[in-house]
This record gives sequence, structure tokens and C-alpha cells, in this order.
Amino acid sequence: MKSRLTDIQDVLGSSGISICFSGRFSQGLIEEIGDAVKMHMESEDRPKNDIFNVFSIFVEQSQNIKNYVISKEQSPGRNRIASSATICIGQEDDRYFVWSGNIMENSDVAPLLAKLNKLVGVSKDELKKLYKVQIMSDLNPEQTGAGIGLIDIAKRSSQPLEFSVDNLDETYSRFELKVIV
Repeated sequence: MKSRLTDIQDVLGSSGISICFSGRFSQGLIEEIGDAVKMHMESEDRPKNDIFNVFSIFVEQSQNIKNYVISKEQSPGRNRIASSATICIGQEDDRYFVWSGNIMENSDVAPLLAKLNKLVGVSKDELKKLYKVQIMSDLNPEQTGAGIGLIDIAKRSSQPLEFSVDNLDETYSRFELKVIV
């Protein structure tokens, strides 16, 4: 009899996923997984630029999820949101990808999609300009960062960002972002 864990491993392998985490993120966990990503890629003699880009995208996506969870500490669904994080690193067509997802409150989906849609089809030069403009702009006191993370991810991506939202119910949706390096 084949075990359920073997089934999961088969699904991961057939999807090209070599590293995957699902559950609650902490800063220490992000650092440990980041180190594992770097070691895994170094063992495959990947170019340093690829390693740096995959690592940077992984950290940014993980931090975005962690910051979102922190912003929902007072939400009735905080435990559901916190335990929904998933991040995977893998390869398809000899390119690495970083694929993340988490549950979000429906009220937070439209603003995120608006930011992502502004980055679709934007050239690398335009992304560099957007990055500079954003980094020079004043921070909103309620922001957790300068708002440059998604721009930086798009700059490092070799293909347009892939993202989707699946409505789960009247309160929550599942957001996914896949970045190909």
C-alpha cells in the first residue's frame, strides 16, 4: 500500500517542486528555508545571479505573507490566515520558480490585485523607474514597508508574474503568486 506521504512526494516531484513549506511562518523559519534554498541551488552549480534572484524572491514573498498575517492579528480569522501560508521552490523548463499562496480577507484582495496589475506588461526599464519613484516616496505610517517588494519581484522575474485568486467564501479568498526566474 502506497502511503499518503509518498503521494504528496509524487505530486511535488511531478510539479517540479524541490522545496516546499506549508504552515505558519516565523522570521527564523524564513531564514532557515532561505539557507536551504541557497544550499540546494549551490549544490546544482547554478549561476550566482540565479541563486541571488531566487533567494531574494523567496524572502520577499515570505515576508509579504508574514507581514499580512501580522496585520490580521486582531481579525477573527487570524489563525486560519496564519496557518494558510504555502511557499514552494522548484524548476520547470530549466528555470526556477518561487510559488507562494495564502488566505486573505476578501476586502484586501482588490488593492493587491490593483498593485499587481500595474506591473503586468511593464518593461524592465519601467520597473526600475517605478522602483526609484516608490523608494523616494513618503511612507504611510501604517505601511509595513516602502511598497517596493512587488516591484522588486517583478524586476527579478524572467517572465510576467502569474497570480490568481480563488474565492473560498464570503469572507476569504486564496491568493497565489508564481514568479519564474
